[in-house]
Amino acid sequence: MRTILITGQGGTGRTTVAAATALRAAREGTRTLVLTADRTDTLGAVLGVPTGPDPVEAAPGLTAWRPDAAARFRDDLTAFQRRATTALDLLGASRLDAEEVTPLPGAEELALLRALRDAALSEAYDLLVVDLPPAPQALALLALPEELRRYLRRLLPPERQAARALRPVLGRLAGVPMPAEWLYETAGRWDIELAAVQGVVEDRATTVRLVAEPGPAGTDAVRTAATALALRGLPVDALVANRVLPDTAHDAWLGALVAQQRKALDEWRESSEVHEVHEVPHRGHDPRGTDDLAALPVPGVNTAPTPVEWPVTDRLADDGVLVWHIPLPGAIRDELDLVRRGDELVVTVGQFRRIVPLPSALRRCAVAGAALREGELRVRFTPDPGLWPREK
Repeated sequence: MRTILITGQGGTGRTTVAAATALRAAREGTRTLVLTADRTDTLGAVLGVPTGPDPVEAAPGLTAWRPDAAARFRDDLTAFQRRATTALDLLGASRLDAEEVTPLPGAEELALLRALRDAALSEAYDLLVVDLPPAPQALALLALPEELRRYLRRLLPPERQAARALRPVLGRLAGVPMPAEWLYETAGRWDIELAAVQGVVEDRATTVRLVAEPGPAGTDAVRTAATALALRGLPVDALVANRVLPDTAHDAWLGALVAQQRKALDEWRESSEVHEVHEVPHRGHDPRGTDDLAALPVPGVNTAPTPVEWPVTDRLADDGVLVWHIPLPGAIRDELDLVRRGDELVVTVGQFRRIVPLPSALRRCAVAGAALREGELRVRFTPDPGLWPREK
């Protein structure tokens, strides 16, 4: 199953591009689902079919779904209150009724991740097209499953659950109550759910499609998003330059805007940050309905996407080092920082950070240096004599 995550510059027609992409795939015979987390029904307005908490058929072969974040949040809170009954009673806490609960900020994004997981596990579709929020929010959302799983492993290590028979004794010795069984069960359930979402996001058949309007703001947004996506190991399969004006504009004001767009398009095509640039012309109005969407020349679905690779090259014989190659197109040296923490490497690029586990061979090495060249971070490691196997 292919998954296309669509994000990019805010206010540039991402939902329209997502709907047009899904419609094109459906008309080519692909069972397609288009997902959105938008609280308002922008997707339904574009498709001409209202969308909501239940999937609806928007066109032959095309299903649209806008999960209800409020309902899912109420269900989760109700379930938590049931499991935490003892603790809440000790605290004298008053229960919240489902009717008085409103979703917190971010609930829509969490509902989208769950819907993405459920759709992938259902095996009812060949293609998932996900209408994500603008790039800054989308990047935080895509990082969430991996980061939450890391937090859970640090706060509630699974191996400690194996000693549950000893917890009452340890509690008496320590003088404080030990974590209850339900806490570990909840953490385990969350880990399974997050792992399923992370599996979809990190699947080799998952790609990202960026949407931006050609211009200075779009160029900045594309550069930042491409670098952050590379840090997460997510490949960008296309950049959709949306609302491109025709070259035939003779008005002085429009002519200046056309020139600005053409300059940005030329820069994008010469850049190493994206491999394919597709122009979608301005239609003179906001597309509405399947006829308008079908007229948009959005790129098709690449059935064999190229995943992002972080290879380790062996240069022990020549230079005595192993080199870890991390592609970071658009990264700036002054905004780059590296920290080795045990078996992990903390990579910071501007406002974005990722903590990644070291490949097994590099865990027995020490960091010898790093360099940023041609959009690629190259980290050098030297074997630790005390841990590296010796030749006989």
